[in-house]
Amino acid sequence: MESAVLGLAGGSGAGKTSLVDGLTSRLRGDVSVLWFDEYYHDLVHLPPKQRALVNFDHPDSLDEVLLIEHLDGLLAGRSVDVPVYDFATHTRTGRTRRVEPRPVVVIDGILVLAVPDLRRRLDLAVFVDAPAEVRLARRMDRDVRERGRTTASVRAQFEATVAPMHEAFVDPSAEHADLRLDGTGDLDANLDVVADAVDLLRSGTRAPGRREIPSP
Repeated sequence: MESAVLGLAGGSGAGKTSLVDGLTSRLRGDVSVLWFDEYYHDLVHLPPKQRALVNFDHPDSLDEVLLIEHLDGLLAGRSVDVPVYDFATHTRTGRTRRVEPRPVVVIDGILVLAVPDLRRRLDLAVFVDAPAEVRLARRMDRDVRERGRTTASVRAQFEATVAPMHEAFVDPSAEHADLRLDGTGDLDANLDVVADAVDLLRSGTRAPGRREIPSP
């Protein structure tokens, strides 16, 4: 099975997850999703107070090697077991999430387009934009509700690392995007754009954008 690979990047809180959820719903069972956030390095070796000091918005905080290994596995027709990450303790739980190969593979994460070896495996690269104040409000809602953070800690992290790393790594990676979308715009309209591009890929009307997987 030949899979079309979609990379979805943009700042934290820009609206990427809404696009992934919408695309998954539209394509029903034809989509597998790899979330770059699931590939944070396991910090179990550090005391809890030191874990909180790690810059989680820098590329070094993510296990890109494992993500690429899993993507290559899906493209070769193999199922992969993605580590389940605990954002409250900054550790891998020891559990895994089974992901099956499907006609469309989506990779979501703020730094997806900032990793050259990952970019080379994409057929379509999408970058989602949103103003900093919007991204902060959305991130605060998510992290307090889902990741056990306080509003003060979320704001402090945004100012200390999220915003600077966005300027250093995330925003510049937009130059590699095939499509650039407004994350504050109409979701259905954005979904139409992405879904149409994916349909072209799957139909063979449009050749893969940059698929250059190195030989083993």
